[in-house]
Amino acid sequence: MHLKESLERDELLLTAWSTSASAEMAGALADCPFDAVTVDMQHGAHDEASAFASGRSILQASKPALLRIPVGRNDLASRALDMGFEAVIAPMINSVAEAEAFARAMKYPPLGERSWGPMRALALHSEHTAESYFRSANRETLAIAMIETRQAHAALDDILALAGIDGVFVGPSDLSISWSGGEGVDPNREDMQEVLADIAKRTRKAGKFAAIFAVDPAAAPRFAKMGYHIAALNTDPGTIHAGAAVMLDKARR
Repeated sequence: MHLKESLERDELLLTAWSTSASAEMAGALADCPFDAVTVDMQHGAHDEASAFASGRSILQASKPALLRIPVGRNDLASRALDMGFEAVIAPMINSVAEAEAFARAMKYPPLGERSWGPMRALALHSEHTAESYFRSANRETLAIAMIETRQAHAALDDILALAGIDGVFVGPSDLSISWSGGEGVDPNREDMQEVLADIAKRTRKAGKFAAIFAVDPAAAPRFAKMGYHIAALNTDPGTIHAGAAVMLDKARR
């Protein structure tokens, strides 16, 4: 099932987060009962080769593959779609102009300026012909703008109004830095929880979807109640550490 179709079921999707430059690791995460896997090129160790190989491994495990590009790397956005990723997350989108530039790279005309060349995507998404891919790509490949600063929050409604933006992704750690005026990192700040809920509410009102990084996986149900559609759970090292802790606890008991 495509990511877009899963989102339309309006159930909280849980994505793993791949930071290690290993397609085998990404494939292993995809074999776990996550709903999707996100490959991180912003803060993760992935380069283009490992990111694109990881996307292939995820798709071969029949899971949706998302890619977070580095800040401002819109050239990688369209390449990621050509390589089969179903969604691209763009960090630090702080203005309508930045959102427009990202959307142009993600969408074919008339919505954007993406050029034609999805040969790897067609090989991985065998349900499509070239014609059907072109006709459906603007709808099925998702442009997700990250909301991580007070500036981005102030521009939220205008960003959501852009036809080429399909949803937003909240980075609560970075947002807490901006919200506190640089005092520190605290994604659980009490004065920010209403803001997180408001972002989800306004996104739904715009007919789009909201995602968030659940620094504490136990917060995922609370984010679902706020109206978020996707929650990212930990990084791959964090997932390994959590699994090891459970196994070692059982063994040592």
